[in-house]
Amino acid sequence: MSGGEVAGLIVAMFRAILVCFLAYVLVRLGATLKETTKFIAGVSDRTVPILSEVTTTVMATNVQLSRVDVITANVATMTGNATALSSLFAATLGNPMVRVAAFSYAVRRALGERSHRDIERRVRAELQAGRAARRQGQGQRRGRGRRARA
Repeated sequence: MSGGEVAGLIVAMFRAILVCFLAYVLVRLGATLKETTKFIAGVSDRTVPILSEVTTTVMATNVQLSRVDVITANVATMTGNATALSSLFAATLGNPMVRVAAFSYAVRRALGERSHRDIERRVRAELQAGRAARRQGQGQRRGRGRRARA
């Protein structure tokens, strides 16, 4: 065997090893592609029902939100009615009620002053009666003293 034949033999073996290695890589790549295909099929099989459930949930949520919108509109209407009613009450009964309150205050104050004046009159009358009694008592004492001396 000559040197060229040995070199050709080495190159041929190297090519055979390279072909085997590439074949092995392609087989592994094929297996990986099969697994990837199965995974994608499984994901799509699981995703479709989940998406339909999500769609159903979103639709139910929209129905509930529309109900909440109706409730909110009713509450806003009730609030407006309550405001109008309180304004009407203040306009129709507010002024007369203020007058009644002022009148009742004036009556209470007048009755309080009247009872206060009555008490002051009684106290003055008692003080005057006490002074008059003391004067009479002093006058009698003075008269007795004069009689006793005379």
